[in-house]
Amino acid sequence: MKKKTIRNLSITALALIAVVILSITLRNGDCLEGPYYATFMSLVPPVIAIGLALMTKEVYSSLFVGVVTGALFAADFNPVKAMDHIVSDGLIAAVSGTAGIFAFLVILGAIVVLLNRAGGSRAFGEWAQSHVKTRIGAILATFALGVLIFVDDYFNCLTVGSVMRPVTDTHKISRSKLAYVIDATAAPICMIAPVSSWAAAVTKYVGEENGIFAFIRAIPYNFYSLLTITFVIAITLMGFDYGKMAGVEFKALNGDLGAAEGKEEESEQKHHARARVMDLILPIGVLIVSCIAALLYVGGFFTPGKYQWSLTGAFGATDATVALPWGSLIALIVIMSYLIARKLITFKASMEAIPKGFVAMVPAILILTFATALKNTTSLLGSDVFVKNLLENAGALKMFLPAIVFMIACFLAFATGTSWGTFGILIPIVQAGIGLDSELGIIAMSACLAGAVCGDHCSPISDTTIMASAGAQCNHVEHVATQLPYAMTVATVSFVSYVIAGVLQSVGIYWWVSLPVAIVLMIGTLFVMRWMQNGKKGDFTDKGGHTGAENLPKEA
Repeated sequence: MKKKTIRNLSITALALIAVVILSITLRNGDCLEGPYYATFMSLVPPVIAIGLALMTKEVYSSLFVGVVTGALFAADFNPVKAMDHIVSDGLIAAVSGTAGIFAFLVILGAIVVLLNRAGGSRAFGEWAQSHVKTRIGAILATFALGVLIFVDDYFNCLTVGSVMRPVTDTHKISRSKLAYVIDATAAPICMIAPVSSWAAAVTKYVGEENGIFAFIRAIPYNFYSLLTITFVIAITLMGFDYGKMAGVEFKALNGDLGAAEGKEEESEQKHHARARVMDLILPIGVLIVSCIAALLYVGGFFTPGKYQWSLTGAFGATDATVALPWGSLIALIVIMSYLIARKLITFKASMEAIPKGFVAMVPAILILTFATALKNTTSLLGSDVFVKNLLENAGALKMFLPAIVFMIACFLAFATGTSWGTFGILIPIVQAGIGLDSELGIIAMSACLAGAVCGDHCSPISDTTIMASAGAQCNHVEHVATQLPYAMTVATVSFVSYVIAGVLQSVGIYWWVSLPVAIVLMIGTLFVMRWMQNGKKGDFTDKGGHTGAENLPKEA
């Protein structure tokens, strides 16, 4: 363990030393934008952060090195200006810009602690254990719950994780597999749900009048989101895993679930014997209803004005960073009152749950802060301008434009760790360059949304990926490493599907052909991969629903 720690510290120190040396040797004087503005160098800081995170398996220092690098580039290696960028434009802006999400996370953490201490999670786990008999059933139940909670990806990740963790633990499903299923039903589901915070964000970028209509038209072409759903169902029913996930699942079958260190305190506490399944379902229902009502209220649904009694208009005008703290705070008060009235928890214990929930969310909040600071410093370097120039230069390849947009969106979201920022950059470009009145424009817009979700899904600095790790309580870097092969498989099939869709629309054939073709390609790819894996490792199917990972050697 000491050797590993020394190695990680050495790599981080060398990266910092290299940045300092560059700041001394490459300083070019004062410049408003700097020589690195809107160049490939604008994407180097997130690439450094991602590379360090994968090498050292330590996220905090890796993100900080990325922030420092981005700040030095933006300041043209002026140390004083760089420090100002790190503190003012990076950390302070990150905290102030995401304060609403931080409040939501803390409140949600407190609710999770309350339900655990009151025994609601235990009661549901016992009920699920008596009804969910196989590993396949446990994974599909997790998937179904993730589909039902479609309002917001943060809410989805933390709620599904806290509810389904006892069930998947019982069936010896690794925390990494749980994190993948959570991640696969968070952003992808929100991205195809017209009533969600993601749909609201998209409509803002498209325009007030036709935003929700364009979003709905784009759903059948959102291949990455739809194929991710297909992938999770197919690979679960086929009963096999591949890549690093197979090795992790093998360890889980032998008792090592891969839980993150220091996050099991609540499971050790005594739960109330009177708790029932309803003591979990009712609070979650209150949370969902209050969050939806808050989203509508903030969007103007209940107040006189343009969007009064307009469901689509209110969701298009809402602000999730304001609405979710609203809804979660109301839910916390109601849930706390309900549990105290049921005599499942005392008032003193309910108050203790608030700081306990905050402590549970500290790692996620820290990573979100550093990741947002990295995004801010990257924006100072004009990464959006660089990507815009790339997209405009690719405009001549009209038929293949959706596939090109998908690749650019994937790369930008992966490098910056933000899907909202990605489609915020690219949608106006697509709208101005192609227009959304044509089928090609709708496909290109959907490719932008799908690519943003894909890059966000793969990136270790993505907030949704971080939340999935927090919800499953697994090691964040391991979640990224095990999820990446799965996400890349779906991304490859999605890219081919966008090429096909672009060709078909040129001859007047639209989604009712390209979508079934994409689904067939996805399922066919999985059958080919299972056939190839069977040839190397033996039969990876199991009638009892067990993963094929038990056929792997222990060092896998």
